[in-house]
Amino acid sequence: MPNHPAIEAGRAAVITGGASGIGLAAAKRFAGFGMKIAIADLDPSALEAAAAAIDDSVPGGGTRVITVPCDVSRMEEVQALRERVYDAFGDVAVLMNNAGTAPGGGPFDHYDRWQRVIGVNLWGVINGVHAFSPAMIGQGNAAMIVNTGSKQGITCPPGDTAYNVSKAGVKVITEGLQHSLRNIEDCRVTAHLLVPGWTFTTMTAGGATEKPAGAWWPDQVVDLLFEATGKGDFYIICPDNDVTREMDARRMLWAAGDIAENRPPLSRWHGGYDEAFAAFLKS
Repeated sequence: MPNHPAIEAGRAAVITGGASGIGLAAAKRFAGFGMKIAIADLDPSALEAAAAAIDDSVPGGGTRVITVPCDVSRMEEVQALRERVYDAFGDVAVLMNNAGTAPGGGPFDHYDRWQRVIGVNLWGVINGVHAFSPAMIGQGNAAMIVNTGSKQGITCPPGDTAYNVSKAGVKVITEGLQHSLRNIEDCRVTAHLLVPGWTFTTMTAGGATEKPAGAWWPDQVVDLLFEATGKGDFYIICPDNDVTREMDARRMLWAAGDIAENRPPLSRWHGGYDEAFAAFLKS
């Protein structure tokens, strides 16, 4: 299956949150296609280790990798990232707004964590879109913007309202971005919403060193990312070893049904709907 036309040897991919997890796995994959890589993250030492790992992942090495310490919640730092990348490479084929953090908080607690989670997860994506999109459109060539969302931004399970809000916002801005891009004459930039399932990363591991059987590796998420963007898909909903794509679809439909059928919000976890939800999953 062909890749997205933006994936081309000699062009550049920019990945925030690129020092570990899905971001690092994606950077290695782009490098394997002969692309130049820019990874941004908070920790300079982690970035340097990731750059070495990217180069080691390519037979023969020699991958051109630049590292940029960057707090994506700060627009001036994302603009500096853009300037560094265009000075180094002159072109951006792929922007992957992937940086994320957790936990946040409930509706009325952990206000400081709310600030950080919204700042990184949502404003980080908004900042990336605002900083890079005009330049990428102006290039006139094939390019793509991938924003990392979450199923928690679609079904919004109770437990971490701040995180859910941040990822729901990522969904909305990415949908709006793709609509705008497809209505610009001769625009060859596409947007895509990457929605991982349960993935074993530093953020999700909680200190564990062994991957749970139900979780995917970051490489599996990247496999699906390449397959889906090659087909032109916008929504890239990843299953895992516990949850199928069909189960995800039913869960999302049930969540939308809370509004359409005037059920209590988050009725799946409300009590009194257990049997109805189980039957809906099987239907």
